[in-house]
Amino acid sequence: MITYASLLTLEQIERVHAASLEILENVGLLVRNDKARSIFSKHGCKVDSETLIVKFPRTVVEKYRSMLPPTFTFRGRDPKFDRTIPQDGPIIITGSSAPNIIDPLTGQERRARSDDIARIAHLINELDAIDVFSISTLADDAPEGQFTLARLYPALKYCVKPIRSTTTDMEDIQAILRLLYAIAGSEAAYREHPFVTHHYCPVVSPLTMDKLSTEAIIYFSEKGLPVYPSIVPNAGLTSPMSMAGTLVQGNAEFLAAAVLMQMVREGTPTIYASLPTVADMRSGAYASGGIECGILHMAFAQMAHFYNVPCGGYIGLSNSKINDAQSGYETGMSSVAGVLAGMDMLNMAGLLDALKVFDFAKAVIDDEIAQMLKRLKRGVAFSEEELGLEVIAQTKPGGTFLMNPHTAKRMKTEALLTKISDRDQRNIWEKKGSLDTQAHAMQRANEILAKSSSTIFPREVEDRIRAEFPDLIPGVLEMPK
Repeated sequence: MITYASLLTLEQIERVHAASLEILENVGLLVRNDKARSIFSKHGCKVDSETLIVKFPRTVVEKYRSMLPPTFTFRGRDPKFDRTIPQDGPIIITGSSAPNIIDPLTGQERRARSDDIARIAHLINELDAIDVFSISTLADDAPEGQFTLARLYPALKYCVKPIRSTTTDMEDIQAILRLLYAIAGSEAAYREHPFVTHHYCPVVSPLTMDKLSTEAIIYFSEKGLPVYPSIVPNAGLTSPMSMAGTLVQGNAEFLAAAVLMQMVREGTPTIYASLPTVADMRSGAYASGGIECGILHMAFAQMAHFYNVPCGGYIGLSNSKINDAQSGYETGMSSVAGVLAGMDMLNMAGLLDALKVFDFAKAVIDDEIAQMLKRLKRGVAFSEEELGLEVIAQTKPGGTFLMNPHTAKRMKTEALLTKISDRDQRNIWEKKGSLDTQAHAMQRANEILAKSSSTIFPREVEDRIRAEFPDLIPGVLEMPK
C-alpha cells in the first residue's frame, strides 16, 4: 500500500468537492455546444436557452461521477507498449503542439515542419522511459485541409508507442479516422485496438464549454474510442488569484466534463487531467514552470484519488528559453512533487519556453528524469532478504560488500545507472571532451537520429494510405538540410 504526499486534509478535500457542487448548481457553466446542452437537459440539468447557462443539480453530478472507471488505457500500434493507469504509472508523455523547434543541426529556433515530427517520433520511439508520444509540434508545411494529418501520419509511421492527438473539427476527425482505419486494415480492426488517444480542452476557464472540443469529446465517447479532457485554470486571469479558489473552480470544470462523458456513454474511461498555473502578475506571463504548477497538481491528484479516477497532466514544464539550469530545476522540482502526490501521468518531455518550442536534447534529458521518477515511484523494496542482516553479519565490521553475491544480484537494479548525468572523475570527463549535459544529450539524440527506423509501415499499408490521401506529406525520415 503506497502512501502519497498530501497537501489537503480529508476535511479540506470534502470541502473542495462540496464547493464545486455549489458552483455547478448555483453558478453553472456557459455551454456553447447545442448537443451538449441537449444532453445535459435530457439527464436532469437546468438549461437556460437564452443565456446558454447550464446548472447541475448535485444529485445529477453525484450520480454520474460515481460511474467514472478507475483505470484508463493508452494503446500503441505495437501492443507491447500498451499502458494502463494507475497500475503502470507514472507514465511519461511528451509535451505537445509547440509551434517551434530548436533545429538539431543549427541549434537555432525555427518553425516546426512535418519532417521534424518524423524525427521526433523516431527519437521518442527509442527513448525507453517515455511511454506515450503526444505529437510535440505543429507542422508549418501542412497542406490545406491536412493540419492534423500532416502531424499524425509521420508520428504513427515512426513511433509504435501510444500516440496522443487532437483534431480541429468534425471534418478533420473523419479524415483522421480514415487514416487510422487504413493503417489498421479496417474500421473493425482499429476499433478492436485503437492506437491513438484523443485529447481536448472542452472547458475553457472560467466555466465555459466551447463548441468544437466539446463536440469531439461527445463524438469519441459515443464511439467508445479513447478520449479524455484537460482543464487549464490560470490563477489571476481565468480563475481566482488563490490556489484554493483555482482548485475549486478547476474541480468543478473537471466534474462538468466528466459528467458529460458519462451521460453520453456510461462507464466511459477518462483521466482527471489538468494544467493549472498561477499567472506572474508582474507581466501576466504564463508561468507553467512555476512551482505553483506542481503544488496545484498535488492538490488535483488528491481530488482524483477522492473520486477514484486516474490523474495526471502537464507538469515538469519550463519557462526557460534554452536547455539550462532553469530548465532542469523547474522540470525536476514540480515533477517530483507530482510523483510523490500520486500522479499517474506526466506530460513533461521535450518542451521549453512555456510549451512553445521543442528541443531534442531536452527530450533526452527528460527521458533520464523520467527514469529517476519511475525509480522514485518504486521506492524501497522491503523484505527480510532486502534487510540484508545475514550479509551484514558475514561481512563483519571493517569489511566490504563489493564482491558479495548480494551486491552482484542488485547492482543493475537497485540504483539507476544514468547515461546522461556524468559521474566520471574530472580527468576522465575532460578526456571525453568536457561535455556539459546539453551537449551530452544532443550527442545521444544525434546517435538515435542517425539510426534507421524499424517501425515504418509495410508496403501494403503505405499503399492504402496513399490511395486515401494521394497528396499527403512525404513523411521521410532524414536529417534537415
